[in-house]
Amino acid sequence: MKEKIAIVLGSKSDQAELKIGFDILKEFKIPYKFEIISAHRHPDKLTKFCKQIEKDGIEVAIACAGLAAALPGFIASYVNIPVIGVALKGGMADGLDALFSMVSIPRGIGLVCSGVGKSAFVNAIIVAMEIIALNDKQYSGTLKALKNKFK
Repeated sequence: MKEKIAIVLGSKSDQAELKIGFDILKEFKIPYKFEIISAHRHPDKLTKFCKQIEKDGIEVAIACAGLAAALPGFIASYVNIPVIGVALKGGMADGLDALFSMVSIPRGIGLVCSGVGKSAFVNAIIVAMEIIALNDKQYSGTLKALKNKFK
């Protein structure tokens, strides 16, 4: 399978919280492009990344961020592929601030949010696989096996 999913975290510390999702990607041999880029600290690097992923054949982006959670909206404003936001726990509102940021995206920016935390990351992976499987039978079989894991 070719990389069709891009996963972007806003901070290196987020990776440990999302271990269960990365373990699932490894278990099911789902290829993905991975970057850690803060929308606030490195907007130029993130802009370049956004411009490149569609050229690389990426079909879905998963962006995980906490606090102000600008990352998913930033990416969605640059690309013409589905973007799934995952709000991460932390801060005074324990992830609700990030969730509200994502679900309050301005009109005209295509962004969906799968929720808050580890389970939301797993669900984002499943939704990404569902999107890709619409046109790629190889992903369809992997998606069925992945969903059966949770039955």
